[in-house]
Amino acid sequence: MSAMTAGWRAWVGFTALTAGMFLAILDIQIVASSLIDIQLDLKIPADRLSYIQTTYLIAEVIAIAMVGWLTRVMSTRWLFVTAMTGFVLASAACAASGTYQLLYVFRFVQGLFGGAVIPVIFSAAFLMFPPRQQPLATVIGGGFAMLAPSIGPYIGGWITEHLSWHWLFLINVLPGIAIAVVASCLIDIDRPDWKHARKLDVTALALLVLFLTTLELVMKEAPKLGWTSGSAILLSLTCIASGAGLWRRCLRAADPLIDVRALQERTFALAAWFSFVLGMALFGAMYLMPLFLGVVRGLTPLEIGTVMIVTGVAQLISAPFATWAETRIPARSLTLCGYALLAAGLIWNSFTTPTWDFQDLLGPQVLRGAAFMFCLLPVTRLALGQLPAERIPNASALFNLLRNIGGAVGLALIDTMIENRGPHHVNEIIARLQAGDRATAAFVGLPLDQFNGMPLPPIDDLTRQIVEPAIHRAAAVASFNEAWLLLGLLTAVCLLAVPLMKRPQN
Repeated sequence: MSAMTAGWRAWVGFTALTAGMFLAILDIQIVASSLIDIQLDLKIPADRLSYIQTTYLIAEVIAIAMVGWLTRVMSTRWLFVTAMTGFVLASAACAASGTYQLLYVFRFVQGLFGGAVIPVIFSAAFLMFPPRQQPLATVIGGGFAMLAPSIGPYIGGWITEHLSWHWLFLINVLPGIAIAVVASCLIDIDRPDWKHARKLDVTALALLVLFLTTLELVMKEAPKLGWTSGSAILLSLTCIASGAGLWRRCLRAADPLIDVRALQERTFALAAWFSFVLGMALFGAMYLMPLFLGVVRGLTPLEIGTVMIVTGVAQLISAPFATWAETRIPARSLTLCGYALLAAGLIWNSFTTPTWDFQDLLGPQVLRGAAFMFCLLPVTRLALGQLPAERIPNASALFNLLRNIGGAVGLALIDTMIENRGPHHVNEIIARLQAGDRATAAFVGLPLDQFNGMPLPPIDDLTRQIVEPAIHRAAAVASFNEAWLLLGLLTAVCLLAVPLMKRPQN
């Protein structure tokens, strides 16, 4: 679109695109504060709860990998309209799901369409407007992208408390229809090229789906099955073979589904690892916090959203400072600061006790929220600043795709750790209490008058029934703390790689 035609139609159409992106991003976050309510209503096993989020993330990865091809085949307008329509239908299906198995299926479909919506906005900002208007369009798009995760948990909590969790998905329907109608009337960037449909690498796409599916299953199921069991070995071999096949095919293809050649550049490969770990940290924190607040503290969805909005507010407040610093401070120095802050916020949470409330959780949430933009902006510059202009679009897609994969892998690891370490902590806490350990009694929340370091006499059945809930809550907190610590240490390890990255050339 030329500079002469970038008038009100372009801005209204672009606003529709940003609103669609807002809904797609919001749908990742809005569920967070209501996970426990969904679990109770659909009777979801504890070790299956994270699939509500991971199925969406994995589907987004598949969609992002296909967006470039889909845009050329369908055009920007009809890809967005189709994706928005599919997102609306999948949202309605999620709301109507009567079992958690159905919810997982429709959540996956919703992620496919949502993943196709999100990348369109960033290319549209450059294609729809002349250079002098592009910065404003980028700011609007970035503002919508940041606002969604900031307010998502609170909105989700309010909806669940005043309506029901089904409305977390139903609120997408009417706005989504309106957005699709406006976009179909006002977006006119390019033309479809249906001949390009034959150029999709179906084999690479199948390998990608197989790799992501088996990777998730290996992370979650192999520890339960036993790593040496036949099923675990088969899953692991399938994951390795499909991943290797995908890498080899994309490396050799002239027009690959995923441009893995960028990973041959040392700085890009390191930045991609940073992006992967950032995904683990962000989505892991978003999963652990509502579990603690719901399972241990017994808060309502709205109360959970109120606590979690602190991270979003800190992110919004820090964004202008990060944007200012990104143009004035070397990218490596800013990356070091950002990931150090993020690691500190995660490790701080590993000292949580069963009595922590809003005030206790304020500090680590502020650190994590403030760190996000200081992690994202400089690492993106380091990743893409070394590459020729013609390789940046595909490399950018890979860079962002890896963040989603990191989130899915992180959630699987957290679920596995909580499930496997919980029983161990229960036994350990009981043994320490039986030995009269005051620190353990204080952690559990028991009266301290009988705990003086001397072994206690055997307790009767009534006393056991009274103290067991407190012991299981404390064991859950201990498992959560180990998960927080794992995320924090992985983030801290990234700091060692910062000196190995080259300074961006622009």
